[in-house]
Amino acid sequence: MLKTAILGSTGSVGTQALDVARNNPEIKITALTANKNVAAIEAQIREFAPEYAAMEDEASALDLKTRVADCGTKILCGREGVRELIASTDADAFVNSVIGFDGLFSTLEVIKTGKRLALSNKESIVAAGEAVMKLARESGTEILPVDSEHCAIHQCLRTGGHGEISKLIITASGGPFYGKTKDELENVTLADALAHPTWSMGRKITVDSATLMNKGFEVIEAARLFNVDADKIDVVVHPESIIHSMVEYIDSAVIAQLSVPDMRLCVAYALNYPQRLQGATPKLDFFKTAKLTFKTPDTETFPLLALAYKALKDGKTRPAVLNAANEIAVNAFLREEISFRHIPEVVFAAYEKTPEQCELTVESIYASDGEARRIAAEETKAITKNRKR
Repeated sequence: MLKTAILGSTGSVGTQALDVARNNPEIKITALTANKNVAAIEAQIREFAPEYAAMEDEASALDLKTRVADCGTKILCGREGVRELIASTDADAFVNSVIGFDGLFSTLEVIKTGKRLALSNKESIVAAGEAVMKLARESGTEILPVDSEHCAIHQCLRTGGHGEISKLIITASGGPFYGKTKDELENVTLADALAHPTWSMGRKITVDSATLMNKGFEVIEAARLFNVDADKIDVVVHPESIIHSMVEYIDSAVIAQLSVPDMRLCVAYALNYPQRLQGATPKLDFFKTAKLTFKTPDTETFPLLALAYKALKDGKTRPAVLNAANEIAVNAFLREEISFRHIPEVVFAAYEKTPEQCELTVESIYASDGEARRIAAEETKAITKNRKR
């Protein structure tokens, strides 16, 4: 029996993680966390009967406690409730699928337990990767990536040693706007940006895919997770999203991981590594896969990918600044306060204006995050004000 806690259970990856459990009786769900979606987590509690559940939002926690009073699940409240849940559950592994920088808190708390972490919350590694990986090594926590690209790289790296790596090759779908010019992006709508060609994901990450910021974050993640320099990480646009990433070795051999685009495969792999679980994922039909194409990313039209490489090379808290500014900009776009083309404008401005921190600590990461958010919010307000004139 694999006892598992799902942090962020009502989001896109969280619900897919529960689907993996639903299709594998050997997985027992011991704990669930969510932010405000009371109806969804109530249904999950009634189906999976976890020992613990926590809601970050206090009013939602009180509502949930009343709704599931007949279930026997202990309901915890707020951030301290999440901390207590992580420390108290007898889970063997945690899936962290919390969305955004808020997920760093859960990552750090899981690391304190020394237990396996199946990590979908990329912001933990983007913003605080060096600190997170150091703390994980010290506690004995094994971090298995749930992102399809990094899950693919993890599998490919089982075929060679770290010193034999020539290059990590991260594939990108290109998003819904690949091939368009800057002028053509002037009038794209929110609905256009949310129409991803191959993946079904949450709203924020879907917009990040459209700007190529998501791919930039994945470059930073790959560097931190696999201890590889930026100049050994390439991005290749692969519209079919069948090859999820590749590793080139020093003998010129290239190992690739292929599958239909489905996050459940990644969750199952991360939970049961080094064994494999019976998948809930459809098998890849090579005869229906007409072609595999590869193209160069357009960093002139989509400049945030290049900025991510810069943040990685700048180091210290600069990736945290990048992540924070992007969260503010994308959320403003999702509220339709700024246009799609304004997202990189806000991110670049906040990146340039946020002061550098001298030291890299968890505290300095949180400080840089807060300052970058403040500056990015000012930038979005200025844009919104100008648009209303």
